Formats: sequence, structure tokens, C-alpha cells
Amino acid sequence: MLRRLAVSAAIVVAFASGLPAHAQLQGAPTQPLAGVQPPSGNLPQPVLTLLAANGIAPASLSALVLRGDQVVLAHGADRPMLPASTMKLVTTLVSLEQLGPVFRGRTELLGNGEVKNGVLQGDLVLRGGADADLSGEVLDTMLRALQLSGIKRIEGNLVLDRSLFNPARQDLNVPPFDESPEAYYNVIPDALLVNKNMLQIDMRSTGKSIALTMQPELEGVRVVSEMTLIDGNCARWEDGWKLPEAVKGADGRIKVVLRGTFPKNCVQTNSINVLDRDDYLDGLFRMKWKQLGGKLDGKTLEGIAPLDARLLALHTARALPEVVRDTNKPSDNALARTLFLSLGALEADPVLGSRPLPLVPGQSTYTRADGVVRNWMRARGIDDSGFVIENGSGLSRIERISPLQMGGLLKAGLRSNWAPEFQASMPIVAVDGTMRRRLHGSPAAGRARLKTGTLRNVVAVAGYVPDANGVQNVVVAMVNDEHAGEGRGRAVVDALVDWVARSGMPAAAPGAMPAMVPATASDAAPDAAPGAAPGTAAGAPILH
Repeated sequence: MLRRLAVSAAIVVAFASGLPAHAQLQGAPTQPLAGVQPPSGNLPQPVLTLLAANGIAPASLSALVLRGDQVVLAHGADRPMLPASTMKLVTTLVSLEQLGPVFRGRTELLGNGEVKNGVLQGDLVLRGGADADLSGEVLDTMLRALQLSGIKRIEGNLVLDRSLFNPARQDLNVPPFDESPEAYYNVIPDALLVNKNMLQIDMRSTGKSIALTMQPELEGVRVVSEMTLIDGNCARWEDGWKLPEAVKGADGRIKVVLRGTFPKNCVQTNSINVLDRDDYLDGLFRMKWKQLGGKLDGKTLEGIAPLDARLLALHTARALPEVVRDTNKPSDNALARTLFLSLGALEADPVLGSRPLPLVPGQSTYTRADGVVRNWMRARGIDDSGFVIENGSGLSRIERISPLQMGGLLKAGLRSNWAPEFQASMPIVAVDGTMRRRLHGSPAAGRARLKTGTLRNVVAVAGYVPDANGVQNVVVAMVNDEHAGEGRGRAVVDALVDWVARSGMPAAAPGAMPAMVPATASDAAPDAAPGAAPGTAAGAPILH
């Protein structure tokens, strides 16, 4: 086993000497692995060829391949890189290890008054507990339980308790990450995030007008169009999309205004995050409570549940392994950020699912979560020097991790009690998730499990690749280069994955290239998460 993964110095020596890194590591085999003959510079020829063809400098690629305790390939492996969404592997594995497979977020309805003749004589508190499954349907079920308990009218206010995270509203006063702040991938979670705060807008145009339908239908909210109808291709409707706006009137009612252009005789659906969290929950609660025949006399406001508040209804999310799978397969940023913050705010409870950690005055949830991740790394001998985690999703311009650190995490994942759950969460090459369109025709197809990462100028993969003999390899590759977009960086990292999957086979004829399906235009574009808004074309800082 690599001693505390402290191989950085050995790798540097290996590069300086021009010898393969695995031959320089103390205690490592001095003979190259069967079928693996790294060329000069330690990068396989197919990778070098694609780097040159795509105008990407070799120094822009950092990569590591581990086979058991042996370093098969190391190229700039100790260099902290922008990982994009491969950072989700850090968040999800540490969550499984620290919180355990029975961990569940929870949402509670509490009352601070007595119930007489069907009237709650006090406030109703909706308290968030990082429930990854909190939706309009869940809220409807909770309100039905409230009604069945005998409550028909709420005399006080609806109090929204987001105090689990500090600060409670991490989305406030944050500059937009990119030009699409309304898109799902940009949602910044809080402890009481329902429906991910998304509005689904159905747009149907004729030659003269456009009809709009909003789901869910929020009380006091309507959607209107200021879009100009044009003669255009319905499939390219996003070309004319402009940032929508929520306008609140003096009466408290809200108009969601759509702007830009839209093709005539076109039908499309888009999901947007434009409403303030309080306004969204207020409209959703009142709509659903009214449908059940209930009344709310007071206002909707933020607050903290009184210590003597009585539990009236609750919901618990699915178990953590299911949430981890839904985080890594489609590369869901909001779920990853929720799990990261949960590390600094919650602990598992075998009965309740989860319970809040004791408060530490003046300490933010981010600081505590960051400490949990670093302590986990250090306990497993992974040097955290140069490691930066901002939100745990990879949607960041400051997050950094080296292939050496990521490789250490993936090796720890193989030894984890929850290794099956962790591996099951990762996209299967050429089969599902963000890898479903890639490496068809490669021996990695259907066998390798890889988390992907894409930002503007960043392409990365990290995970497990069986070689031709079925031996598991840890593979990490990150390209940080201005030419990485439009499928160029993806071709480079895919070539490395293919090379690892073929290793151990008899050497191919000189000059032979891997039999991979070339990237098409659709392959080169990021896979938009469900509900993603415009701005998610190739090069957009989103997904995988």
C-alpha cells in the first residue's frame, strides 16, 4: 500500500530522471506491469497524439493510474487542479463514511400553540433538515397528516425555519456563477429547499400568440410573456432566451416575466429558479393548504422553532446511498452541496434518520464541513496540502485537488465498508449517467465506473477501470486548458481510460490507435441536468 500516499517526491524524482514513476517508488516493483509500457514522458502515445492534435500542452494534463499499490502512470500527479464535478466523489464518499447508509434528512411541521375546535392557536413552523427529497408532493402529504390530526385553520403565522445551516440563506448576496443563474445546476441549497425552488414553464406558441402554463401553480404568482415571436427553428429556441425576472407588486403578488424571442408554432418546456425562497414556499403552502380546505390567517416569515414546539407531521428522505447515487450518476450540484453542508450540520440517528450537531457559536457550516473532510483525509494518510473545497459540487473556480489526493480517496473507497454503495453511484462507461455517450467500442464500455467533470476550460474523469485481465485500476485525469472545450479535452481523457482498459493485452501493431467511437457534436456538449435552463451548451460550467 502506498505509505500515506506520500509519493509526490518520488514522482518528481522519476520525472527528473526520465524513468517511469513506478520504477522509482520505494518498495514498488521495479519491473513494468505486463502489457503496460509507458512511453517516454510517462504518457501513452494515444494520449500524446491527441494532446498535440487538439493544441493542448502536456503540462495542462495531470493524471494518475494506480494498479493495487503500484503506480502505473503519474504525470503531474501532485499538482492541485480544478476538478469540476469529480469533486463530488470527495463529498459523496466522505458522506457515506461519516454519516453512514441509514442517514436521512428530515422535514418537520411543528406547532407552538394549542389546538381547539380545529384551530391551531399559534404559529405553524416548517423546519428544514436537509431533506433531499422535499417536494410539493411531500408537502401535500404532510399537510394531509396535519389535517387528519384535526387542524383546519392556522391562527398564527407560517414560520420557515432554515436555521440548521449557518448562514441560513447561503444564496443571498452571492454573485452569479455564470450567465444562467436561473438554471437548475446553479441552485444554492438551504436546509428547507422544496422542489429545488424550480418553476416549470410550459410554452406553446402559434403564429400570433404564446400560451404559458406554470407548475406548480403557486398562490399569488403568475407567469407572463414579453417575448417576441419570430420565424425560427423550434429546436433552437434557447438562442433567443433572456434572463427572466420575478416582479413583486405593492399587493405582494408576483409576476414572472419571460423575455427574449421564441419561435412561432413551437412547444417547449423550461424550468427556472427565479423566485425568492420565502415567496416560493409561501405560494406553494397556501395553494396546497387551500386545496385541502385549510386556512392560514397570518403571514409567512423566517424564524426558529421554539424549544417547546410540538411535532405535528414529518417526512424523512430516502437513505443516503440512494441520494449519493442521484448525486453522482447525473452529477447533481444541488444534492452534492446539500450533502457537503450536512457534514457540518448533522449526524446520523438510527431512529430519526438524522439529528443536528451541537451548535458552535460563530462557526459557519462550511467551516465545520471543510474540517470534517480534511480530518477524514488525514486519518487515511492523504495529505490535504493545496486541497480546496468550496461547496463540494465542483461548480467552482477555486476548488482544487491533485490526482494524487483523488487517487488516495478512490483507494480508500475500495477499502470502505460502503464500497459497493459508492461504486454503484458512479456512471458506468457507455451505459448510464454522464458517461452514457462515451467510449462505445472501447473495452472500458460497460465495465469502468467513472465520475466526469466539465467546466469551461476544464475536463476531468476519476474512478475505477478494469484492465484487460480484470484487475481494477484507479484512474484520475484532469485537463485544465483553454483548448479543453468542444470535445478536445474529453478525447484526451477518454484515450487514457481506453489505454488503461486495454493494458495487459498483447501489444498492438506500431502506430495503431484505440478503437473508440469519435466524439460527435452531441457527445461534445455537456449533458444538461433535468430542468437545466439555457446556457448549458458546450463549454457551459455545468454538469459532469
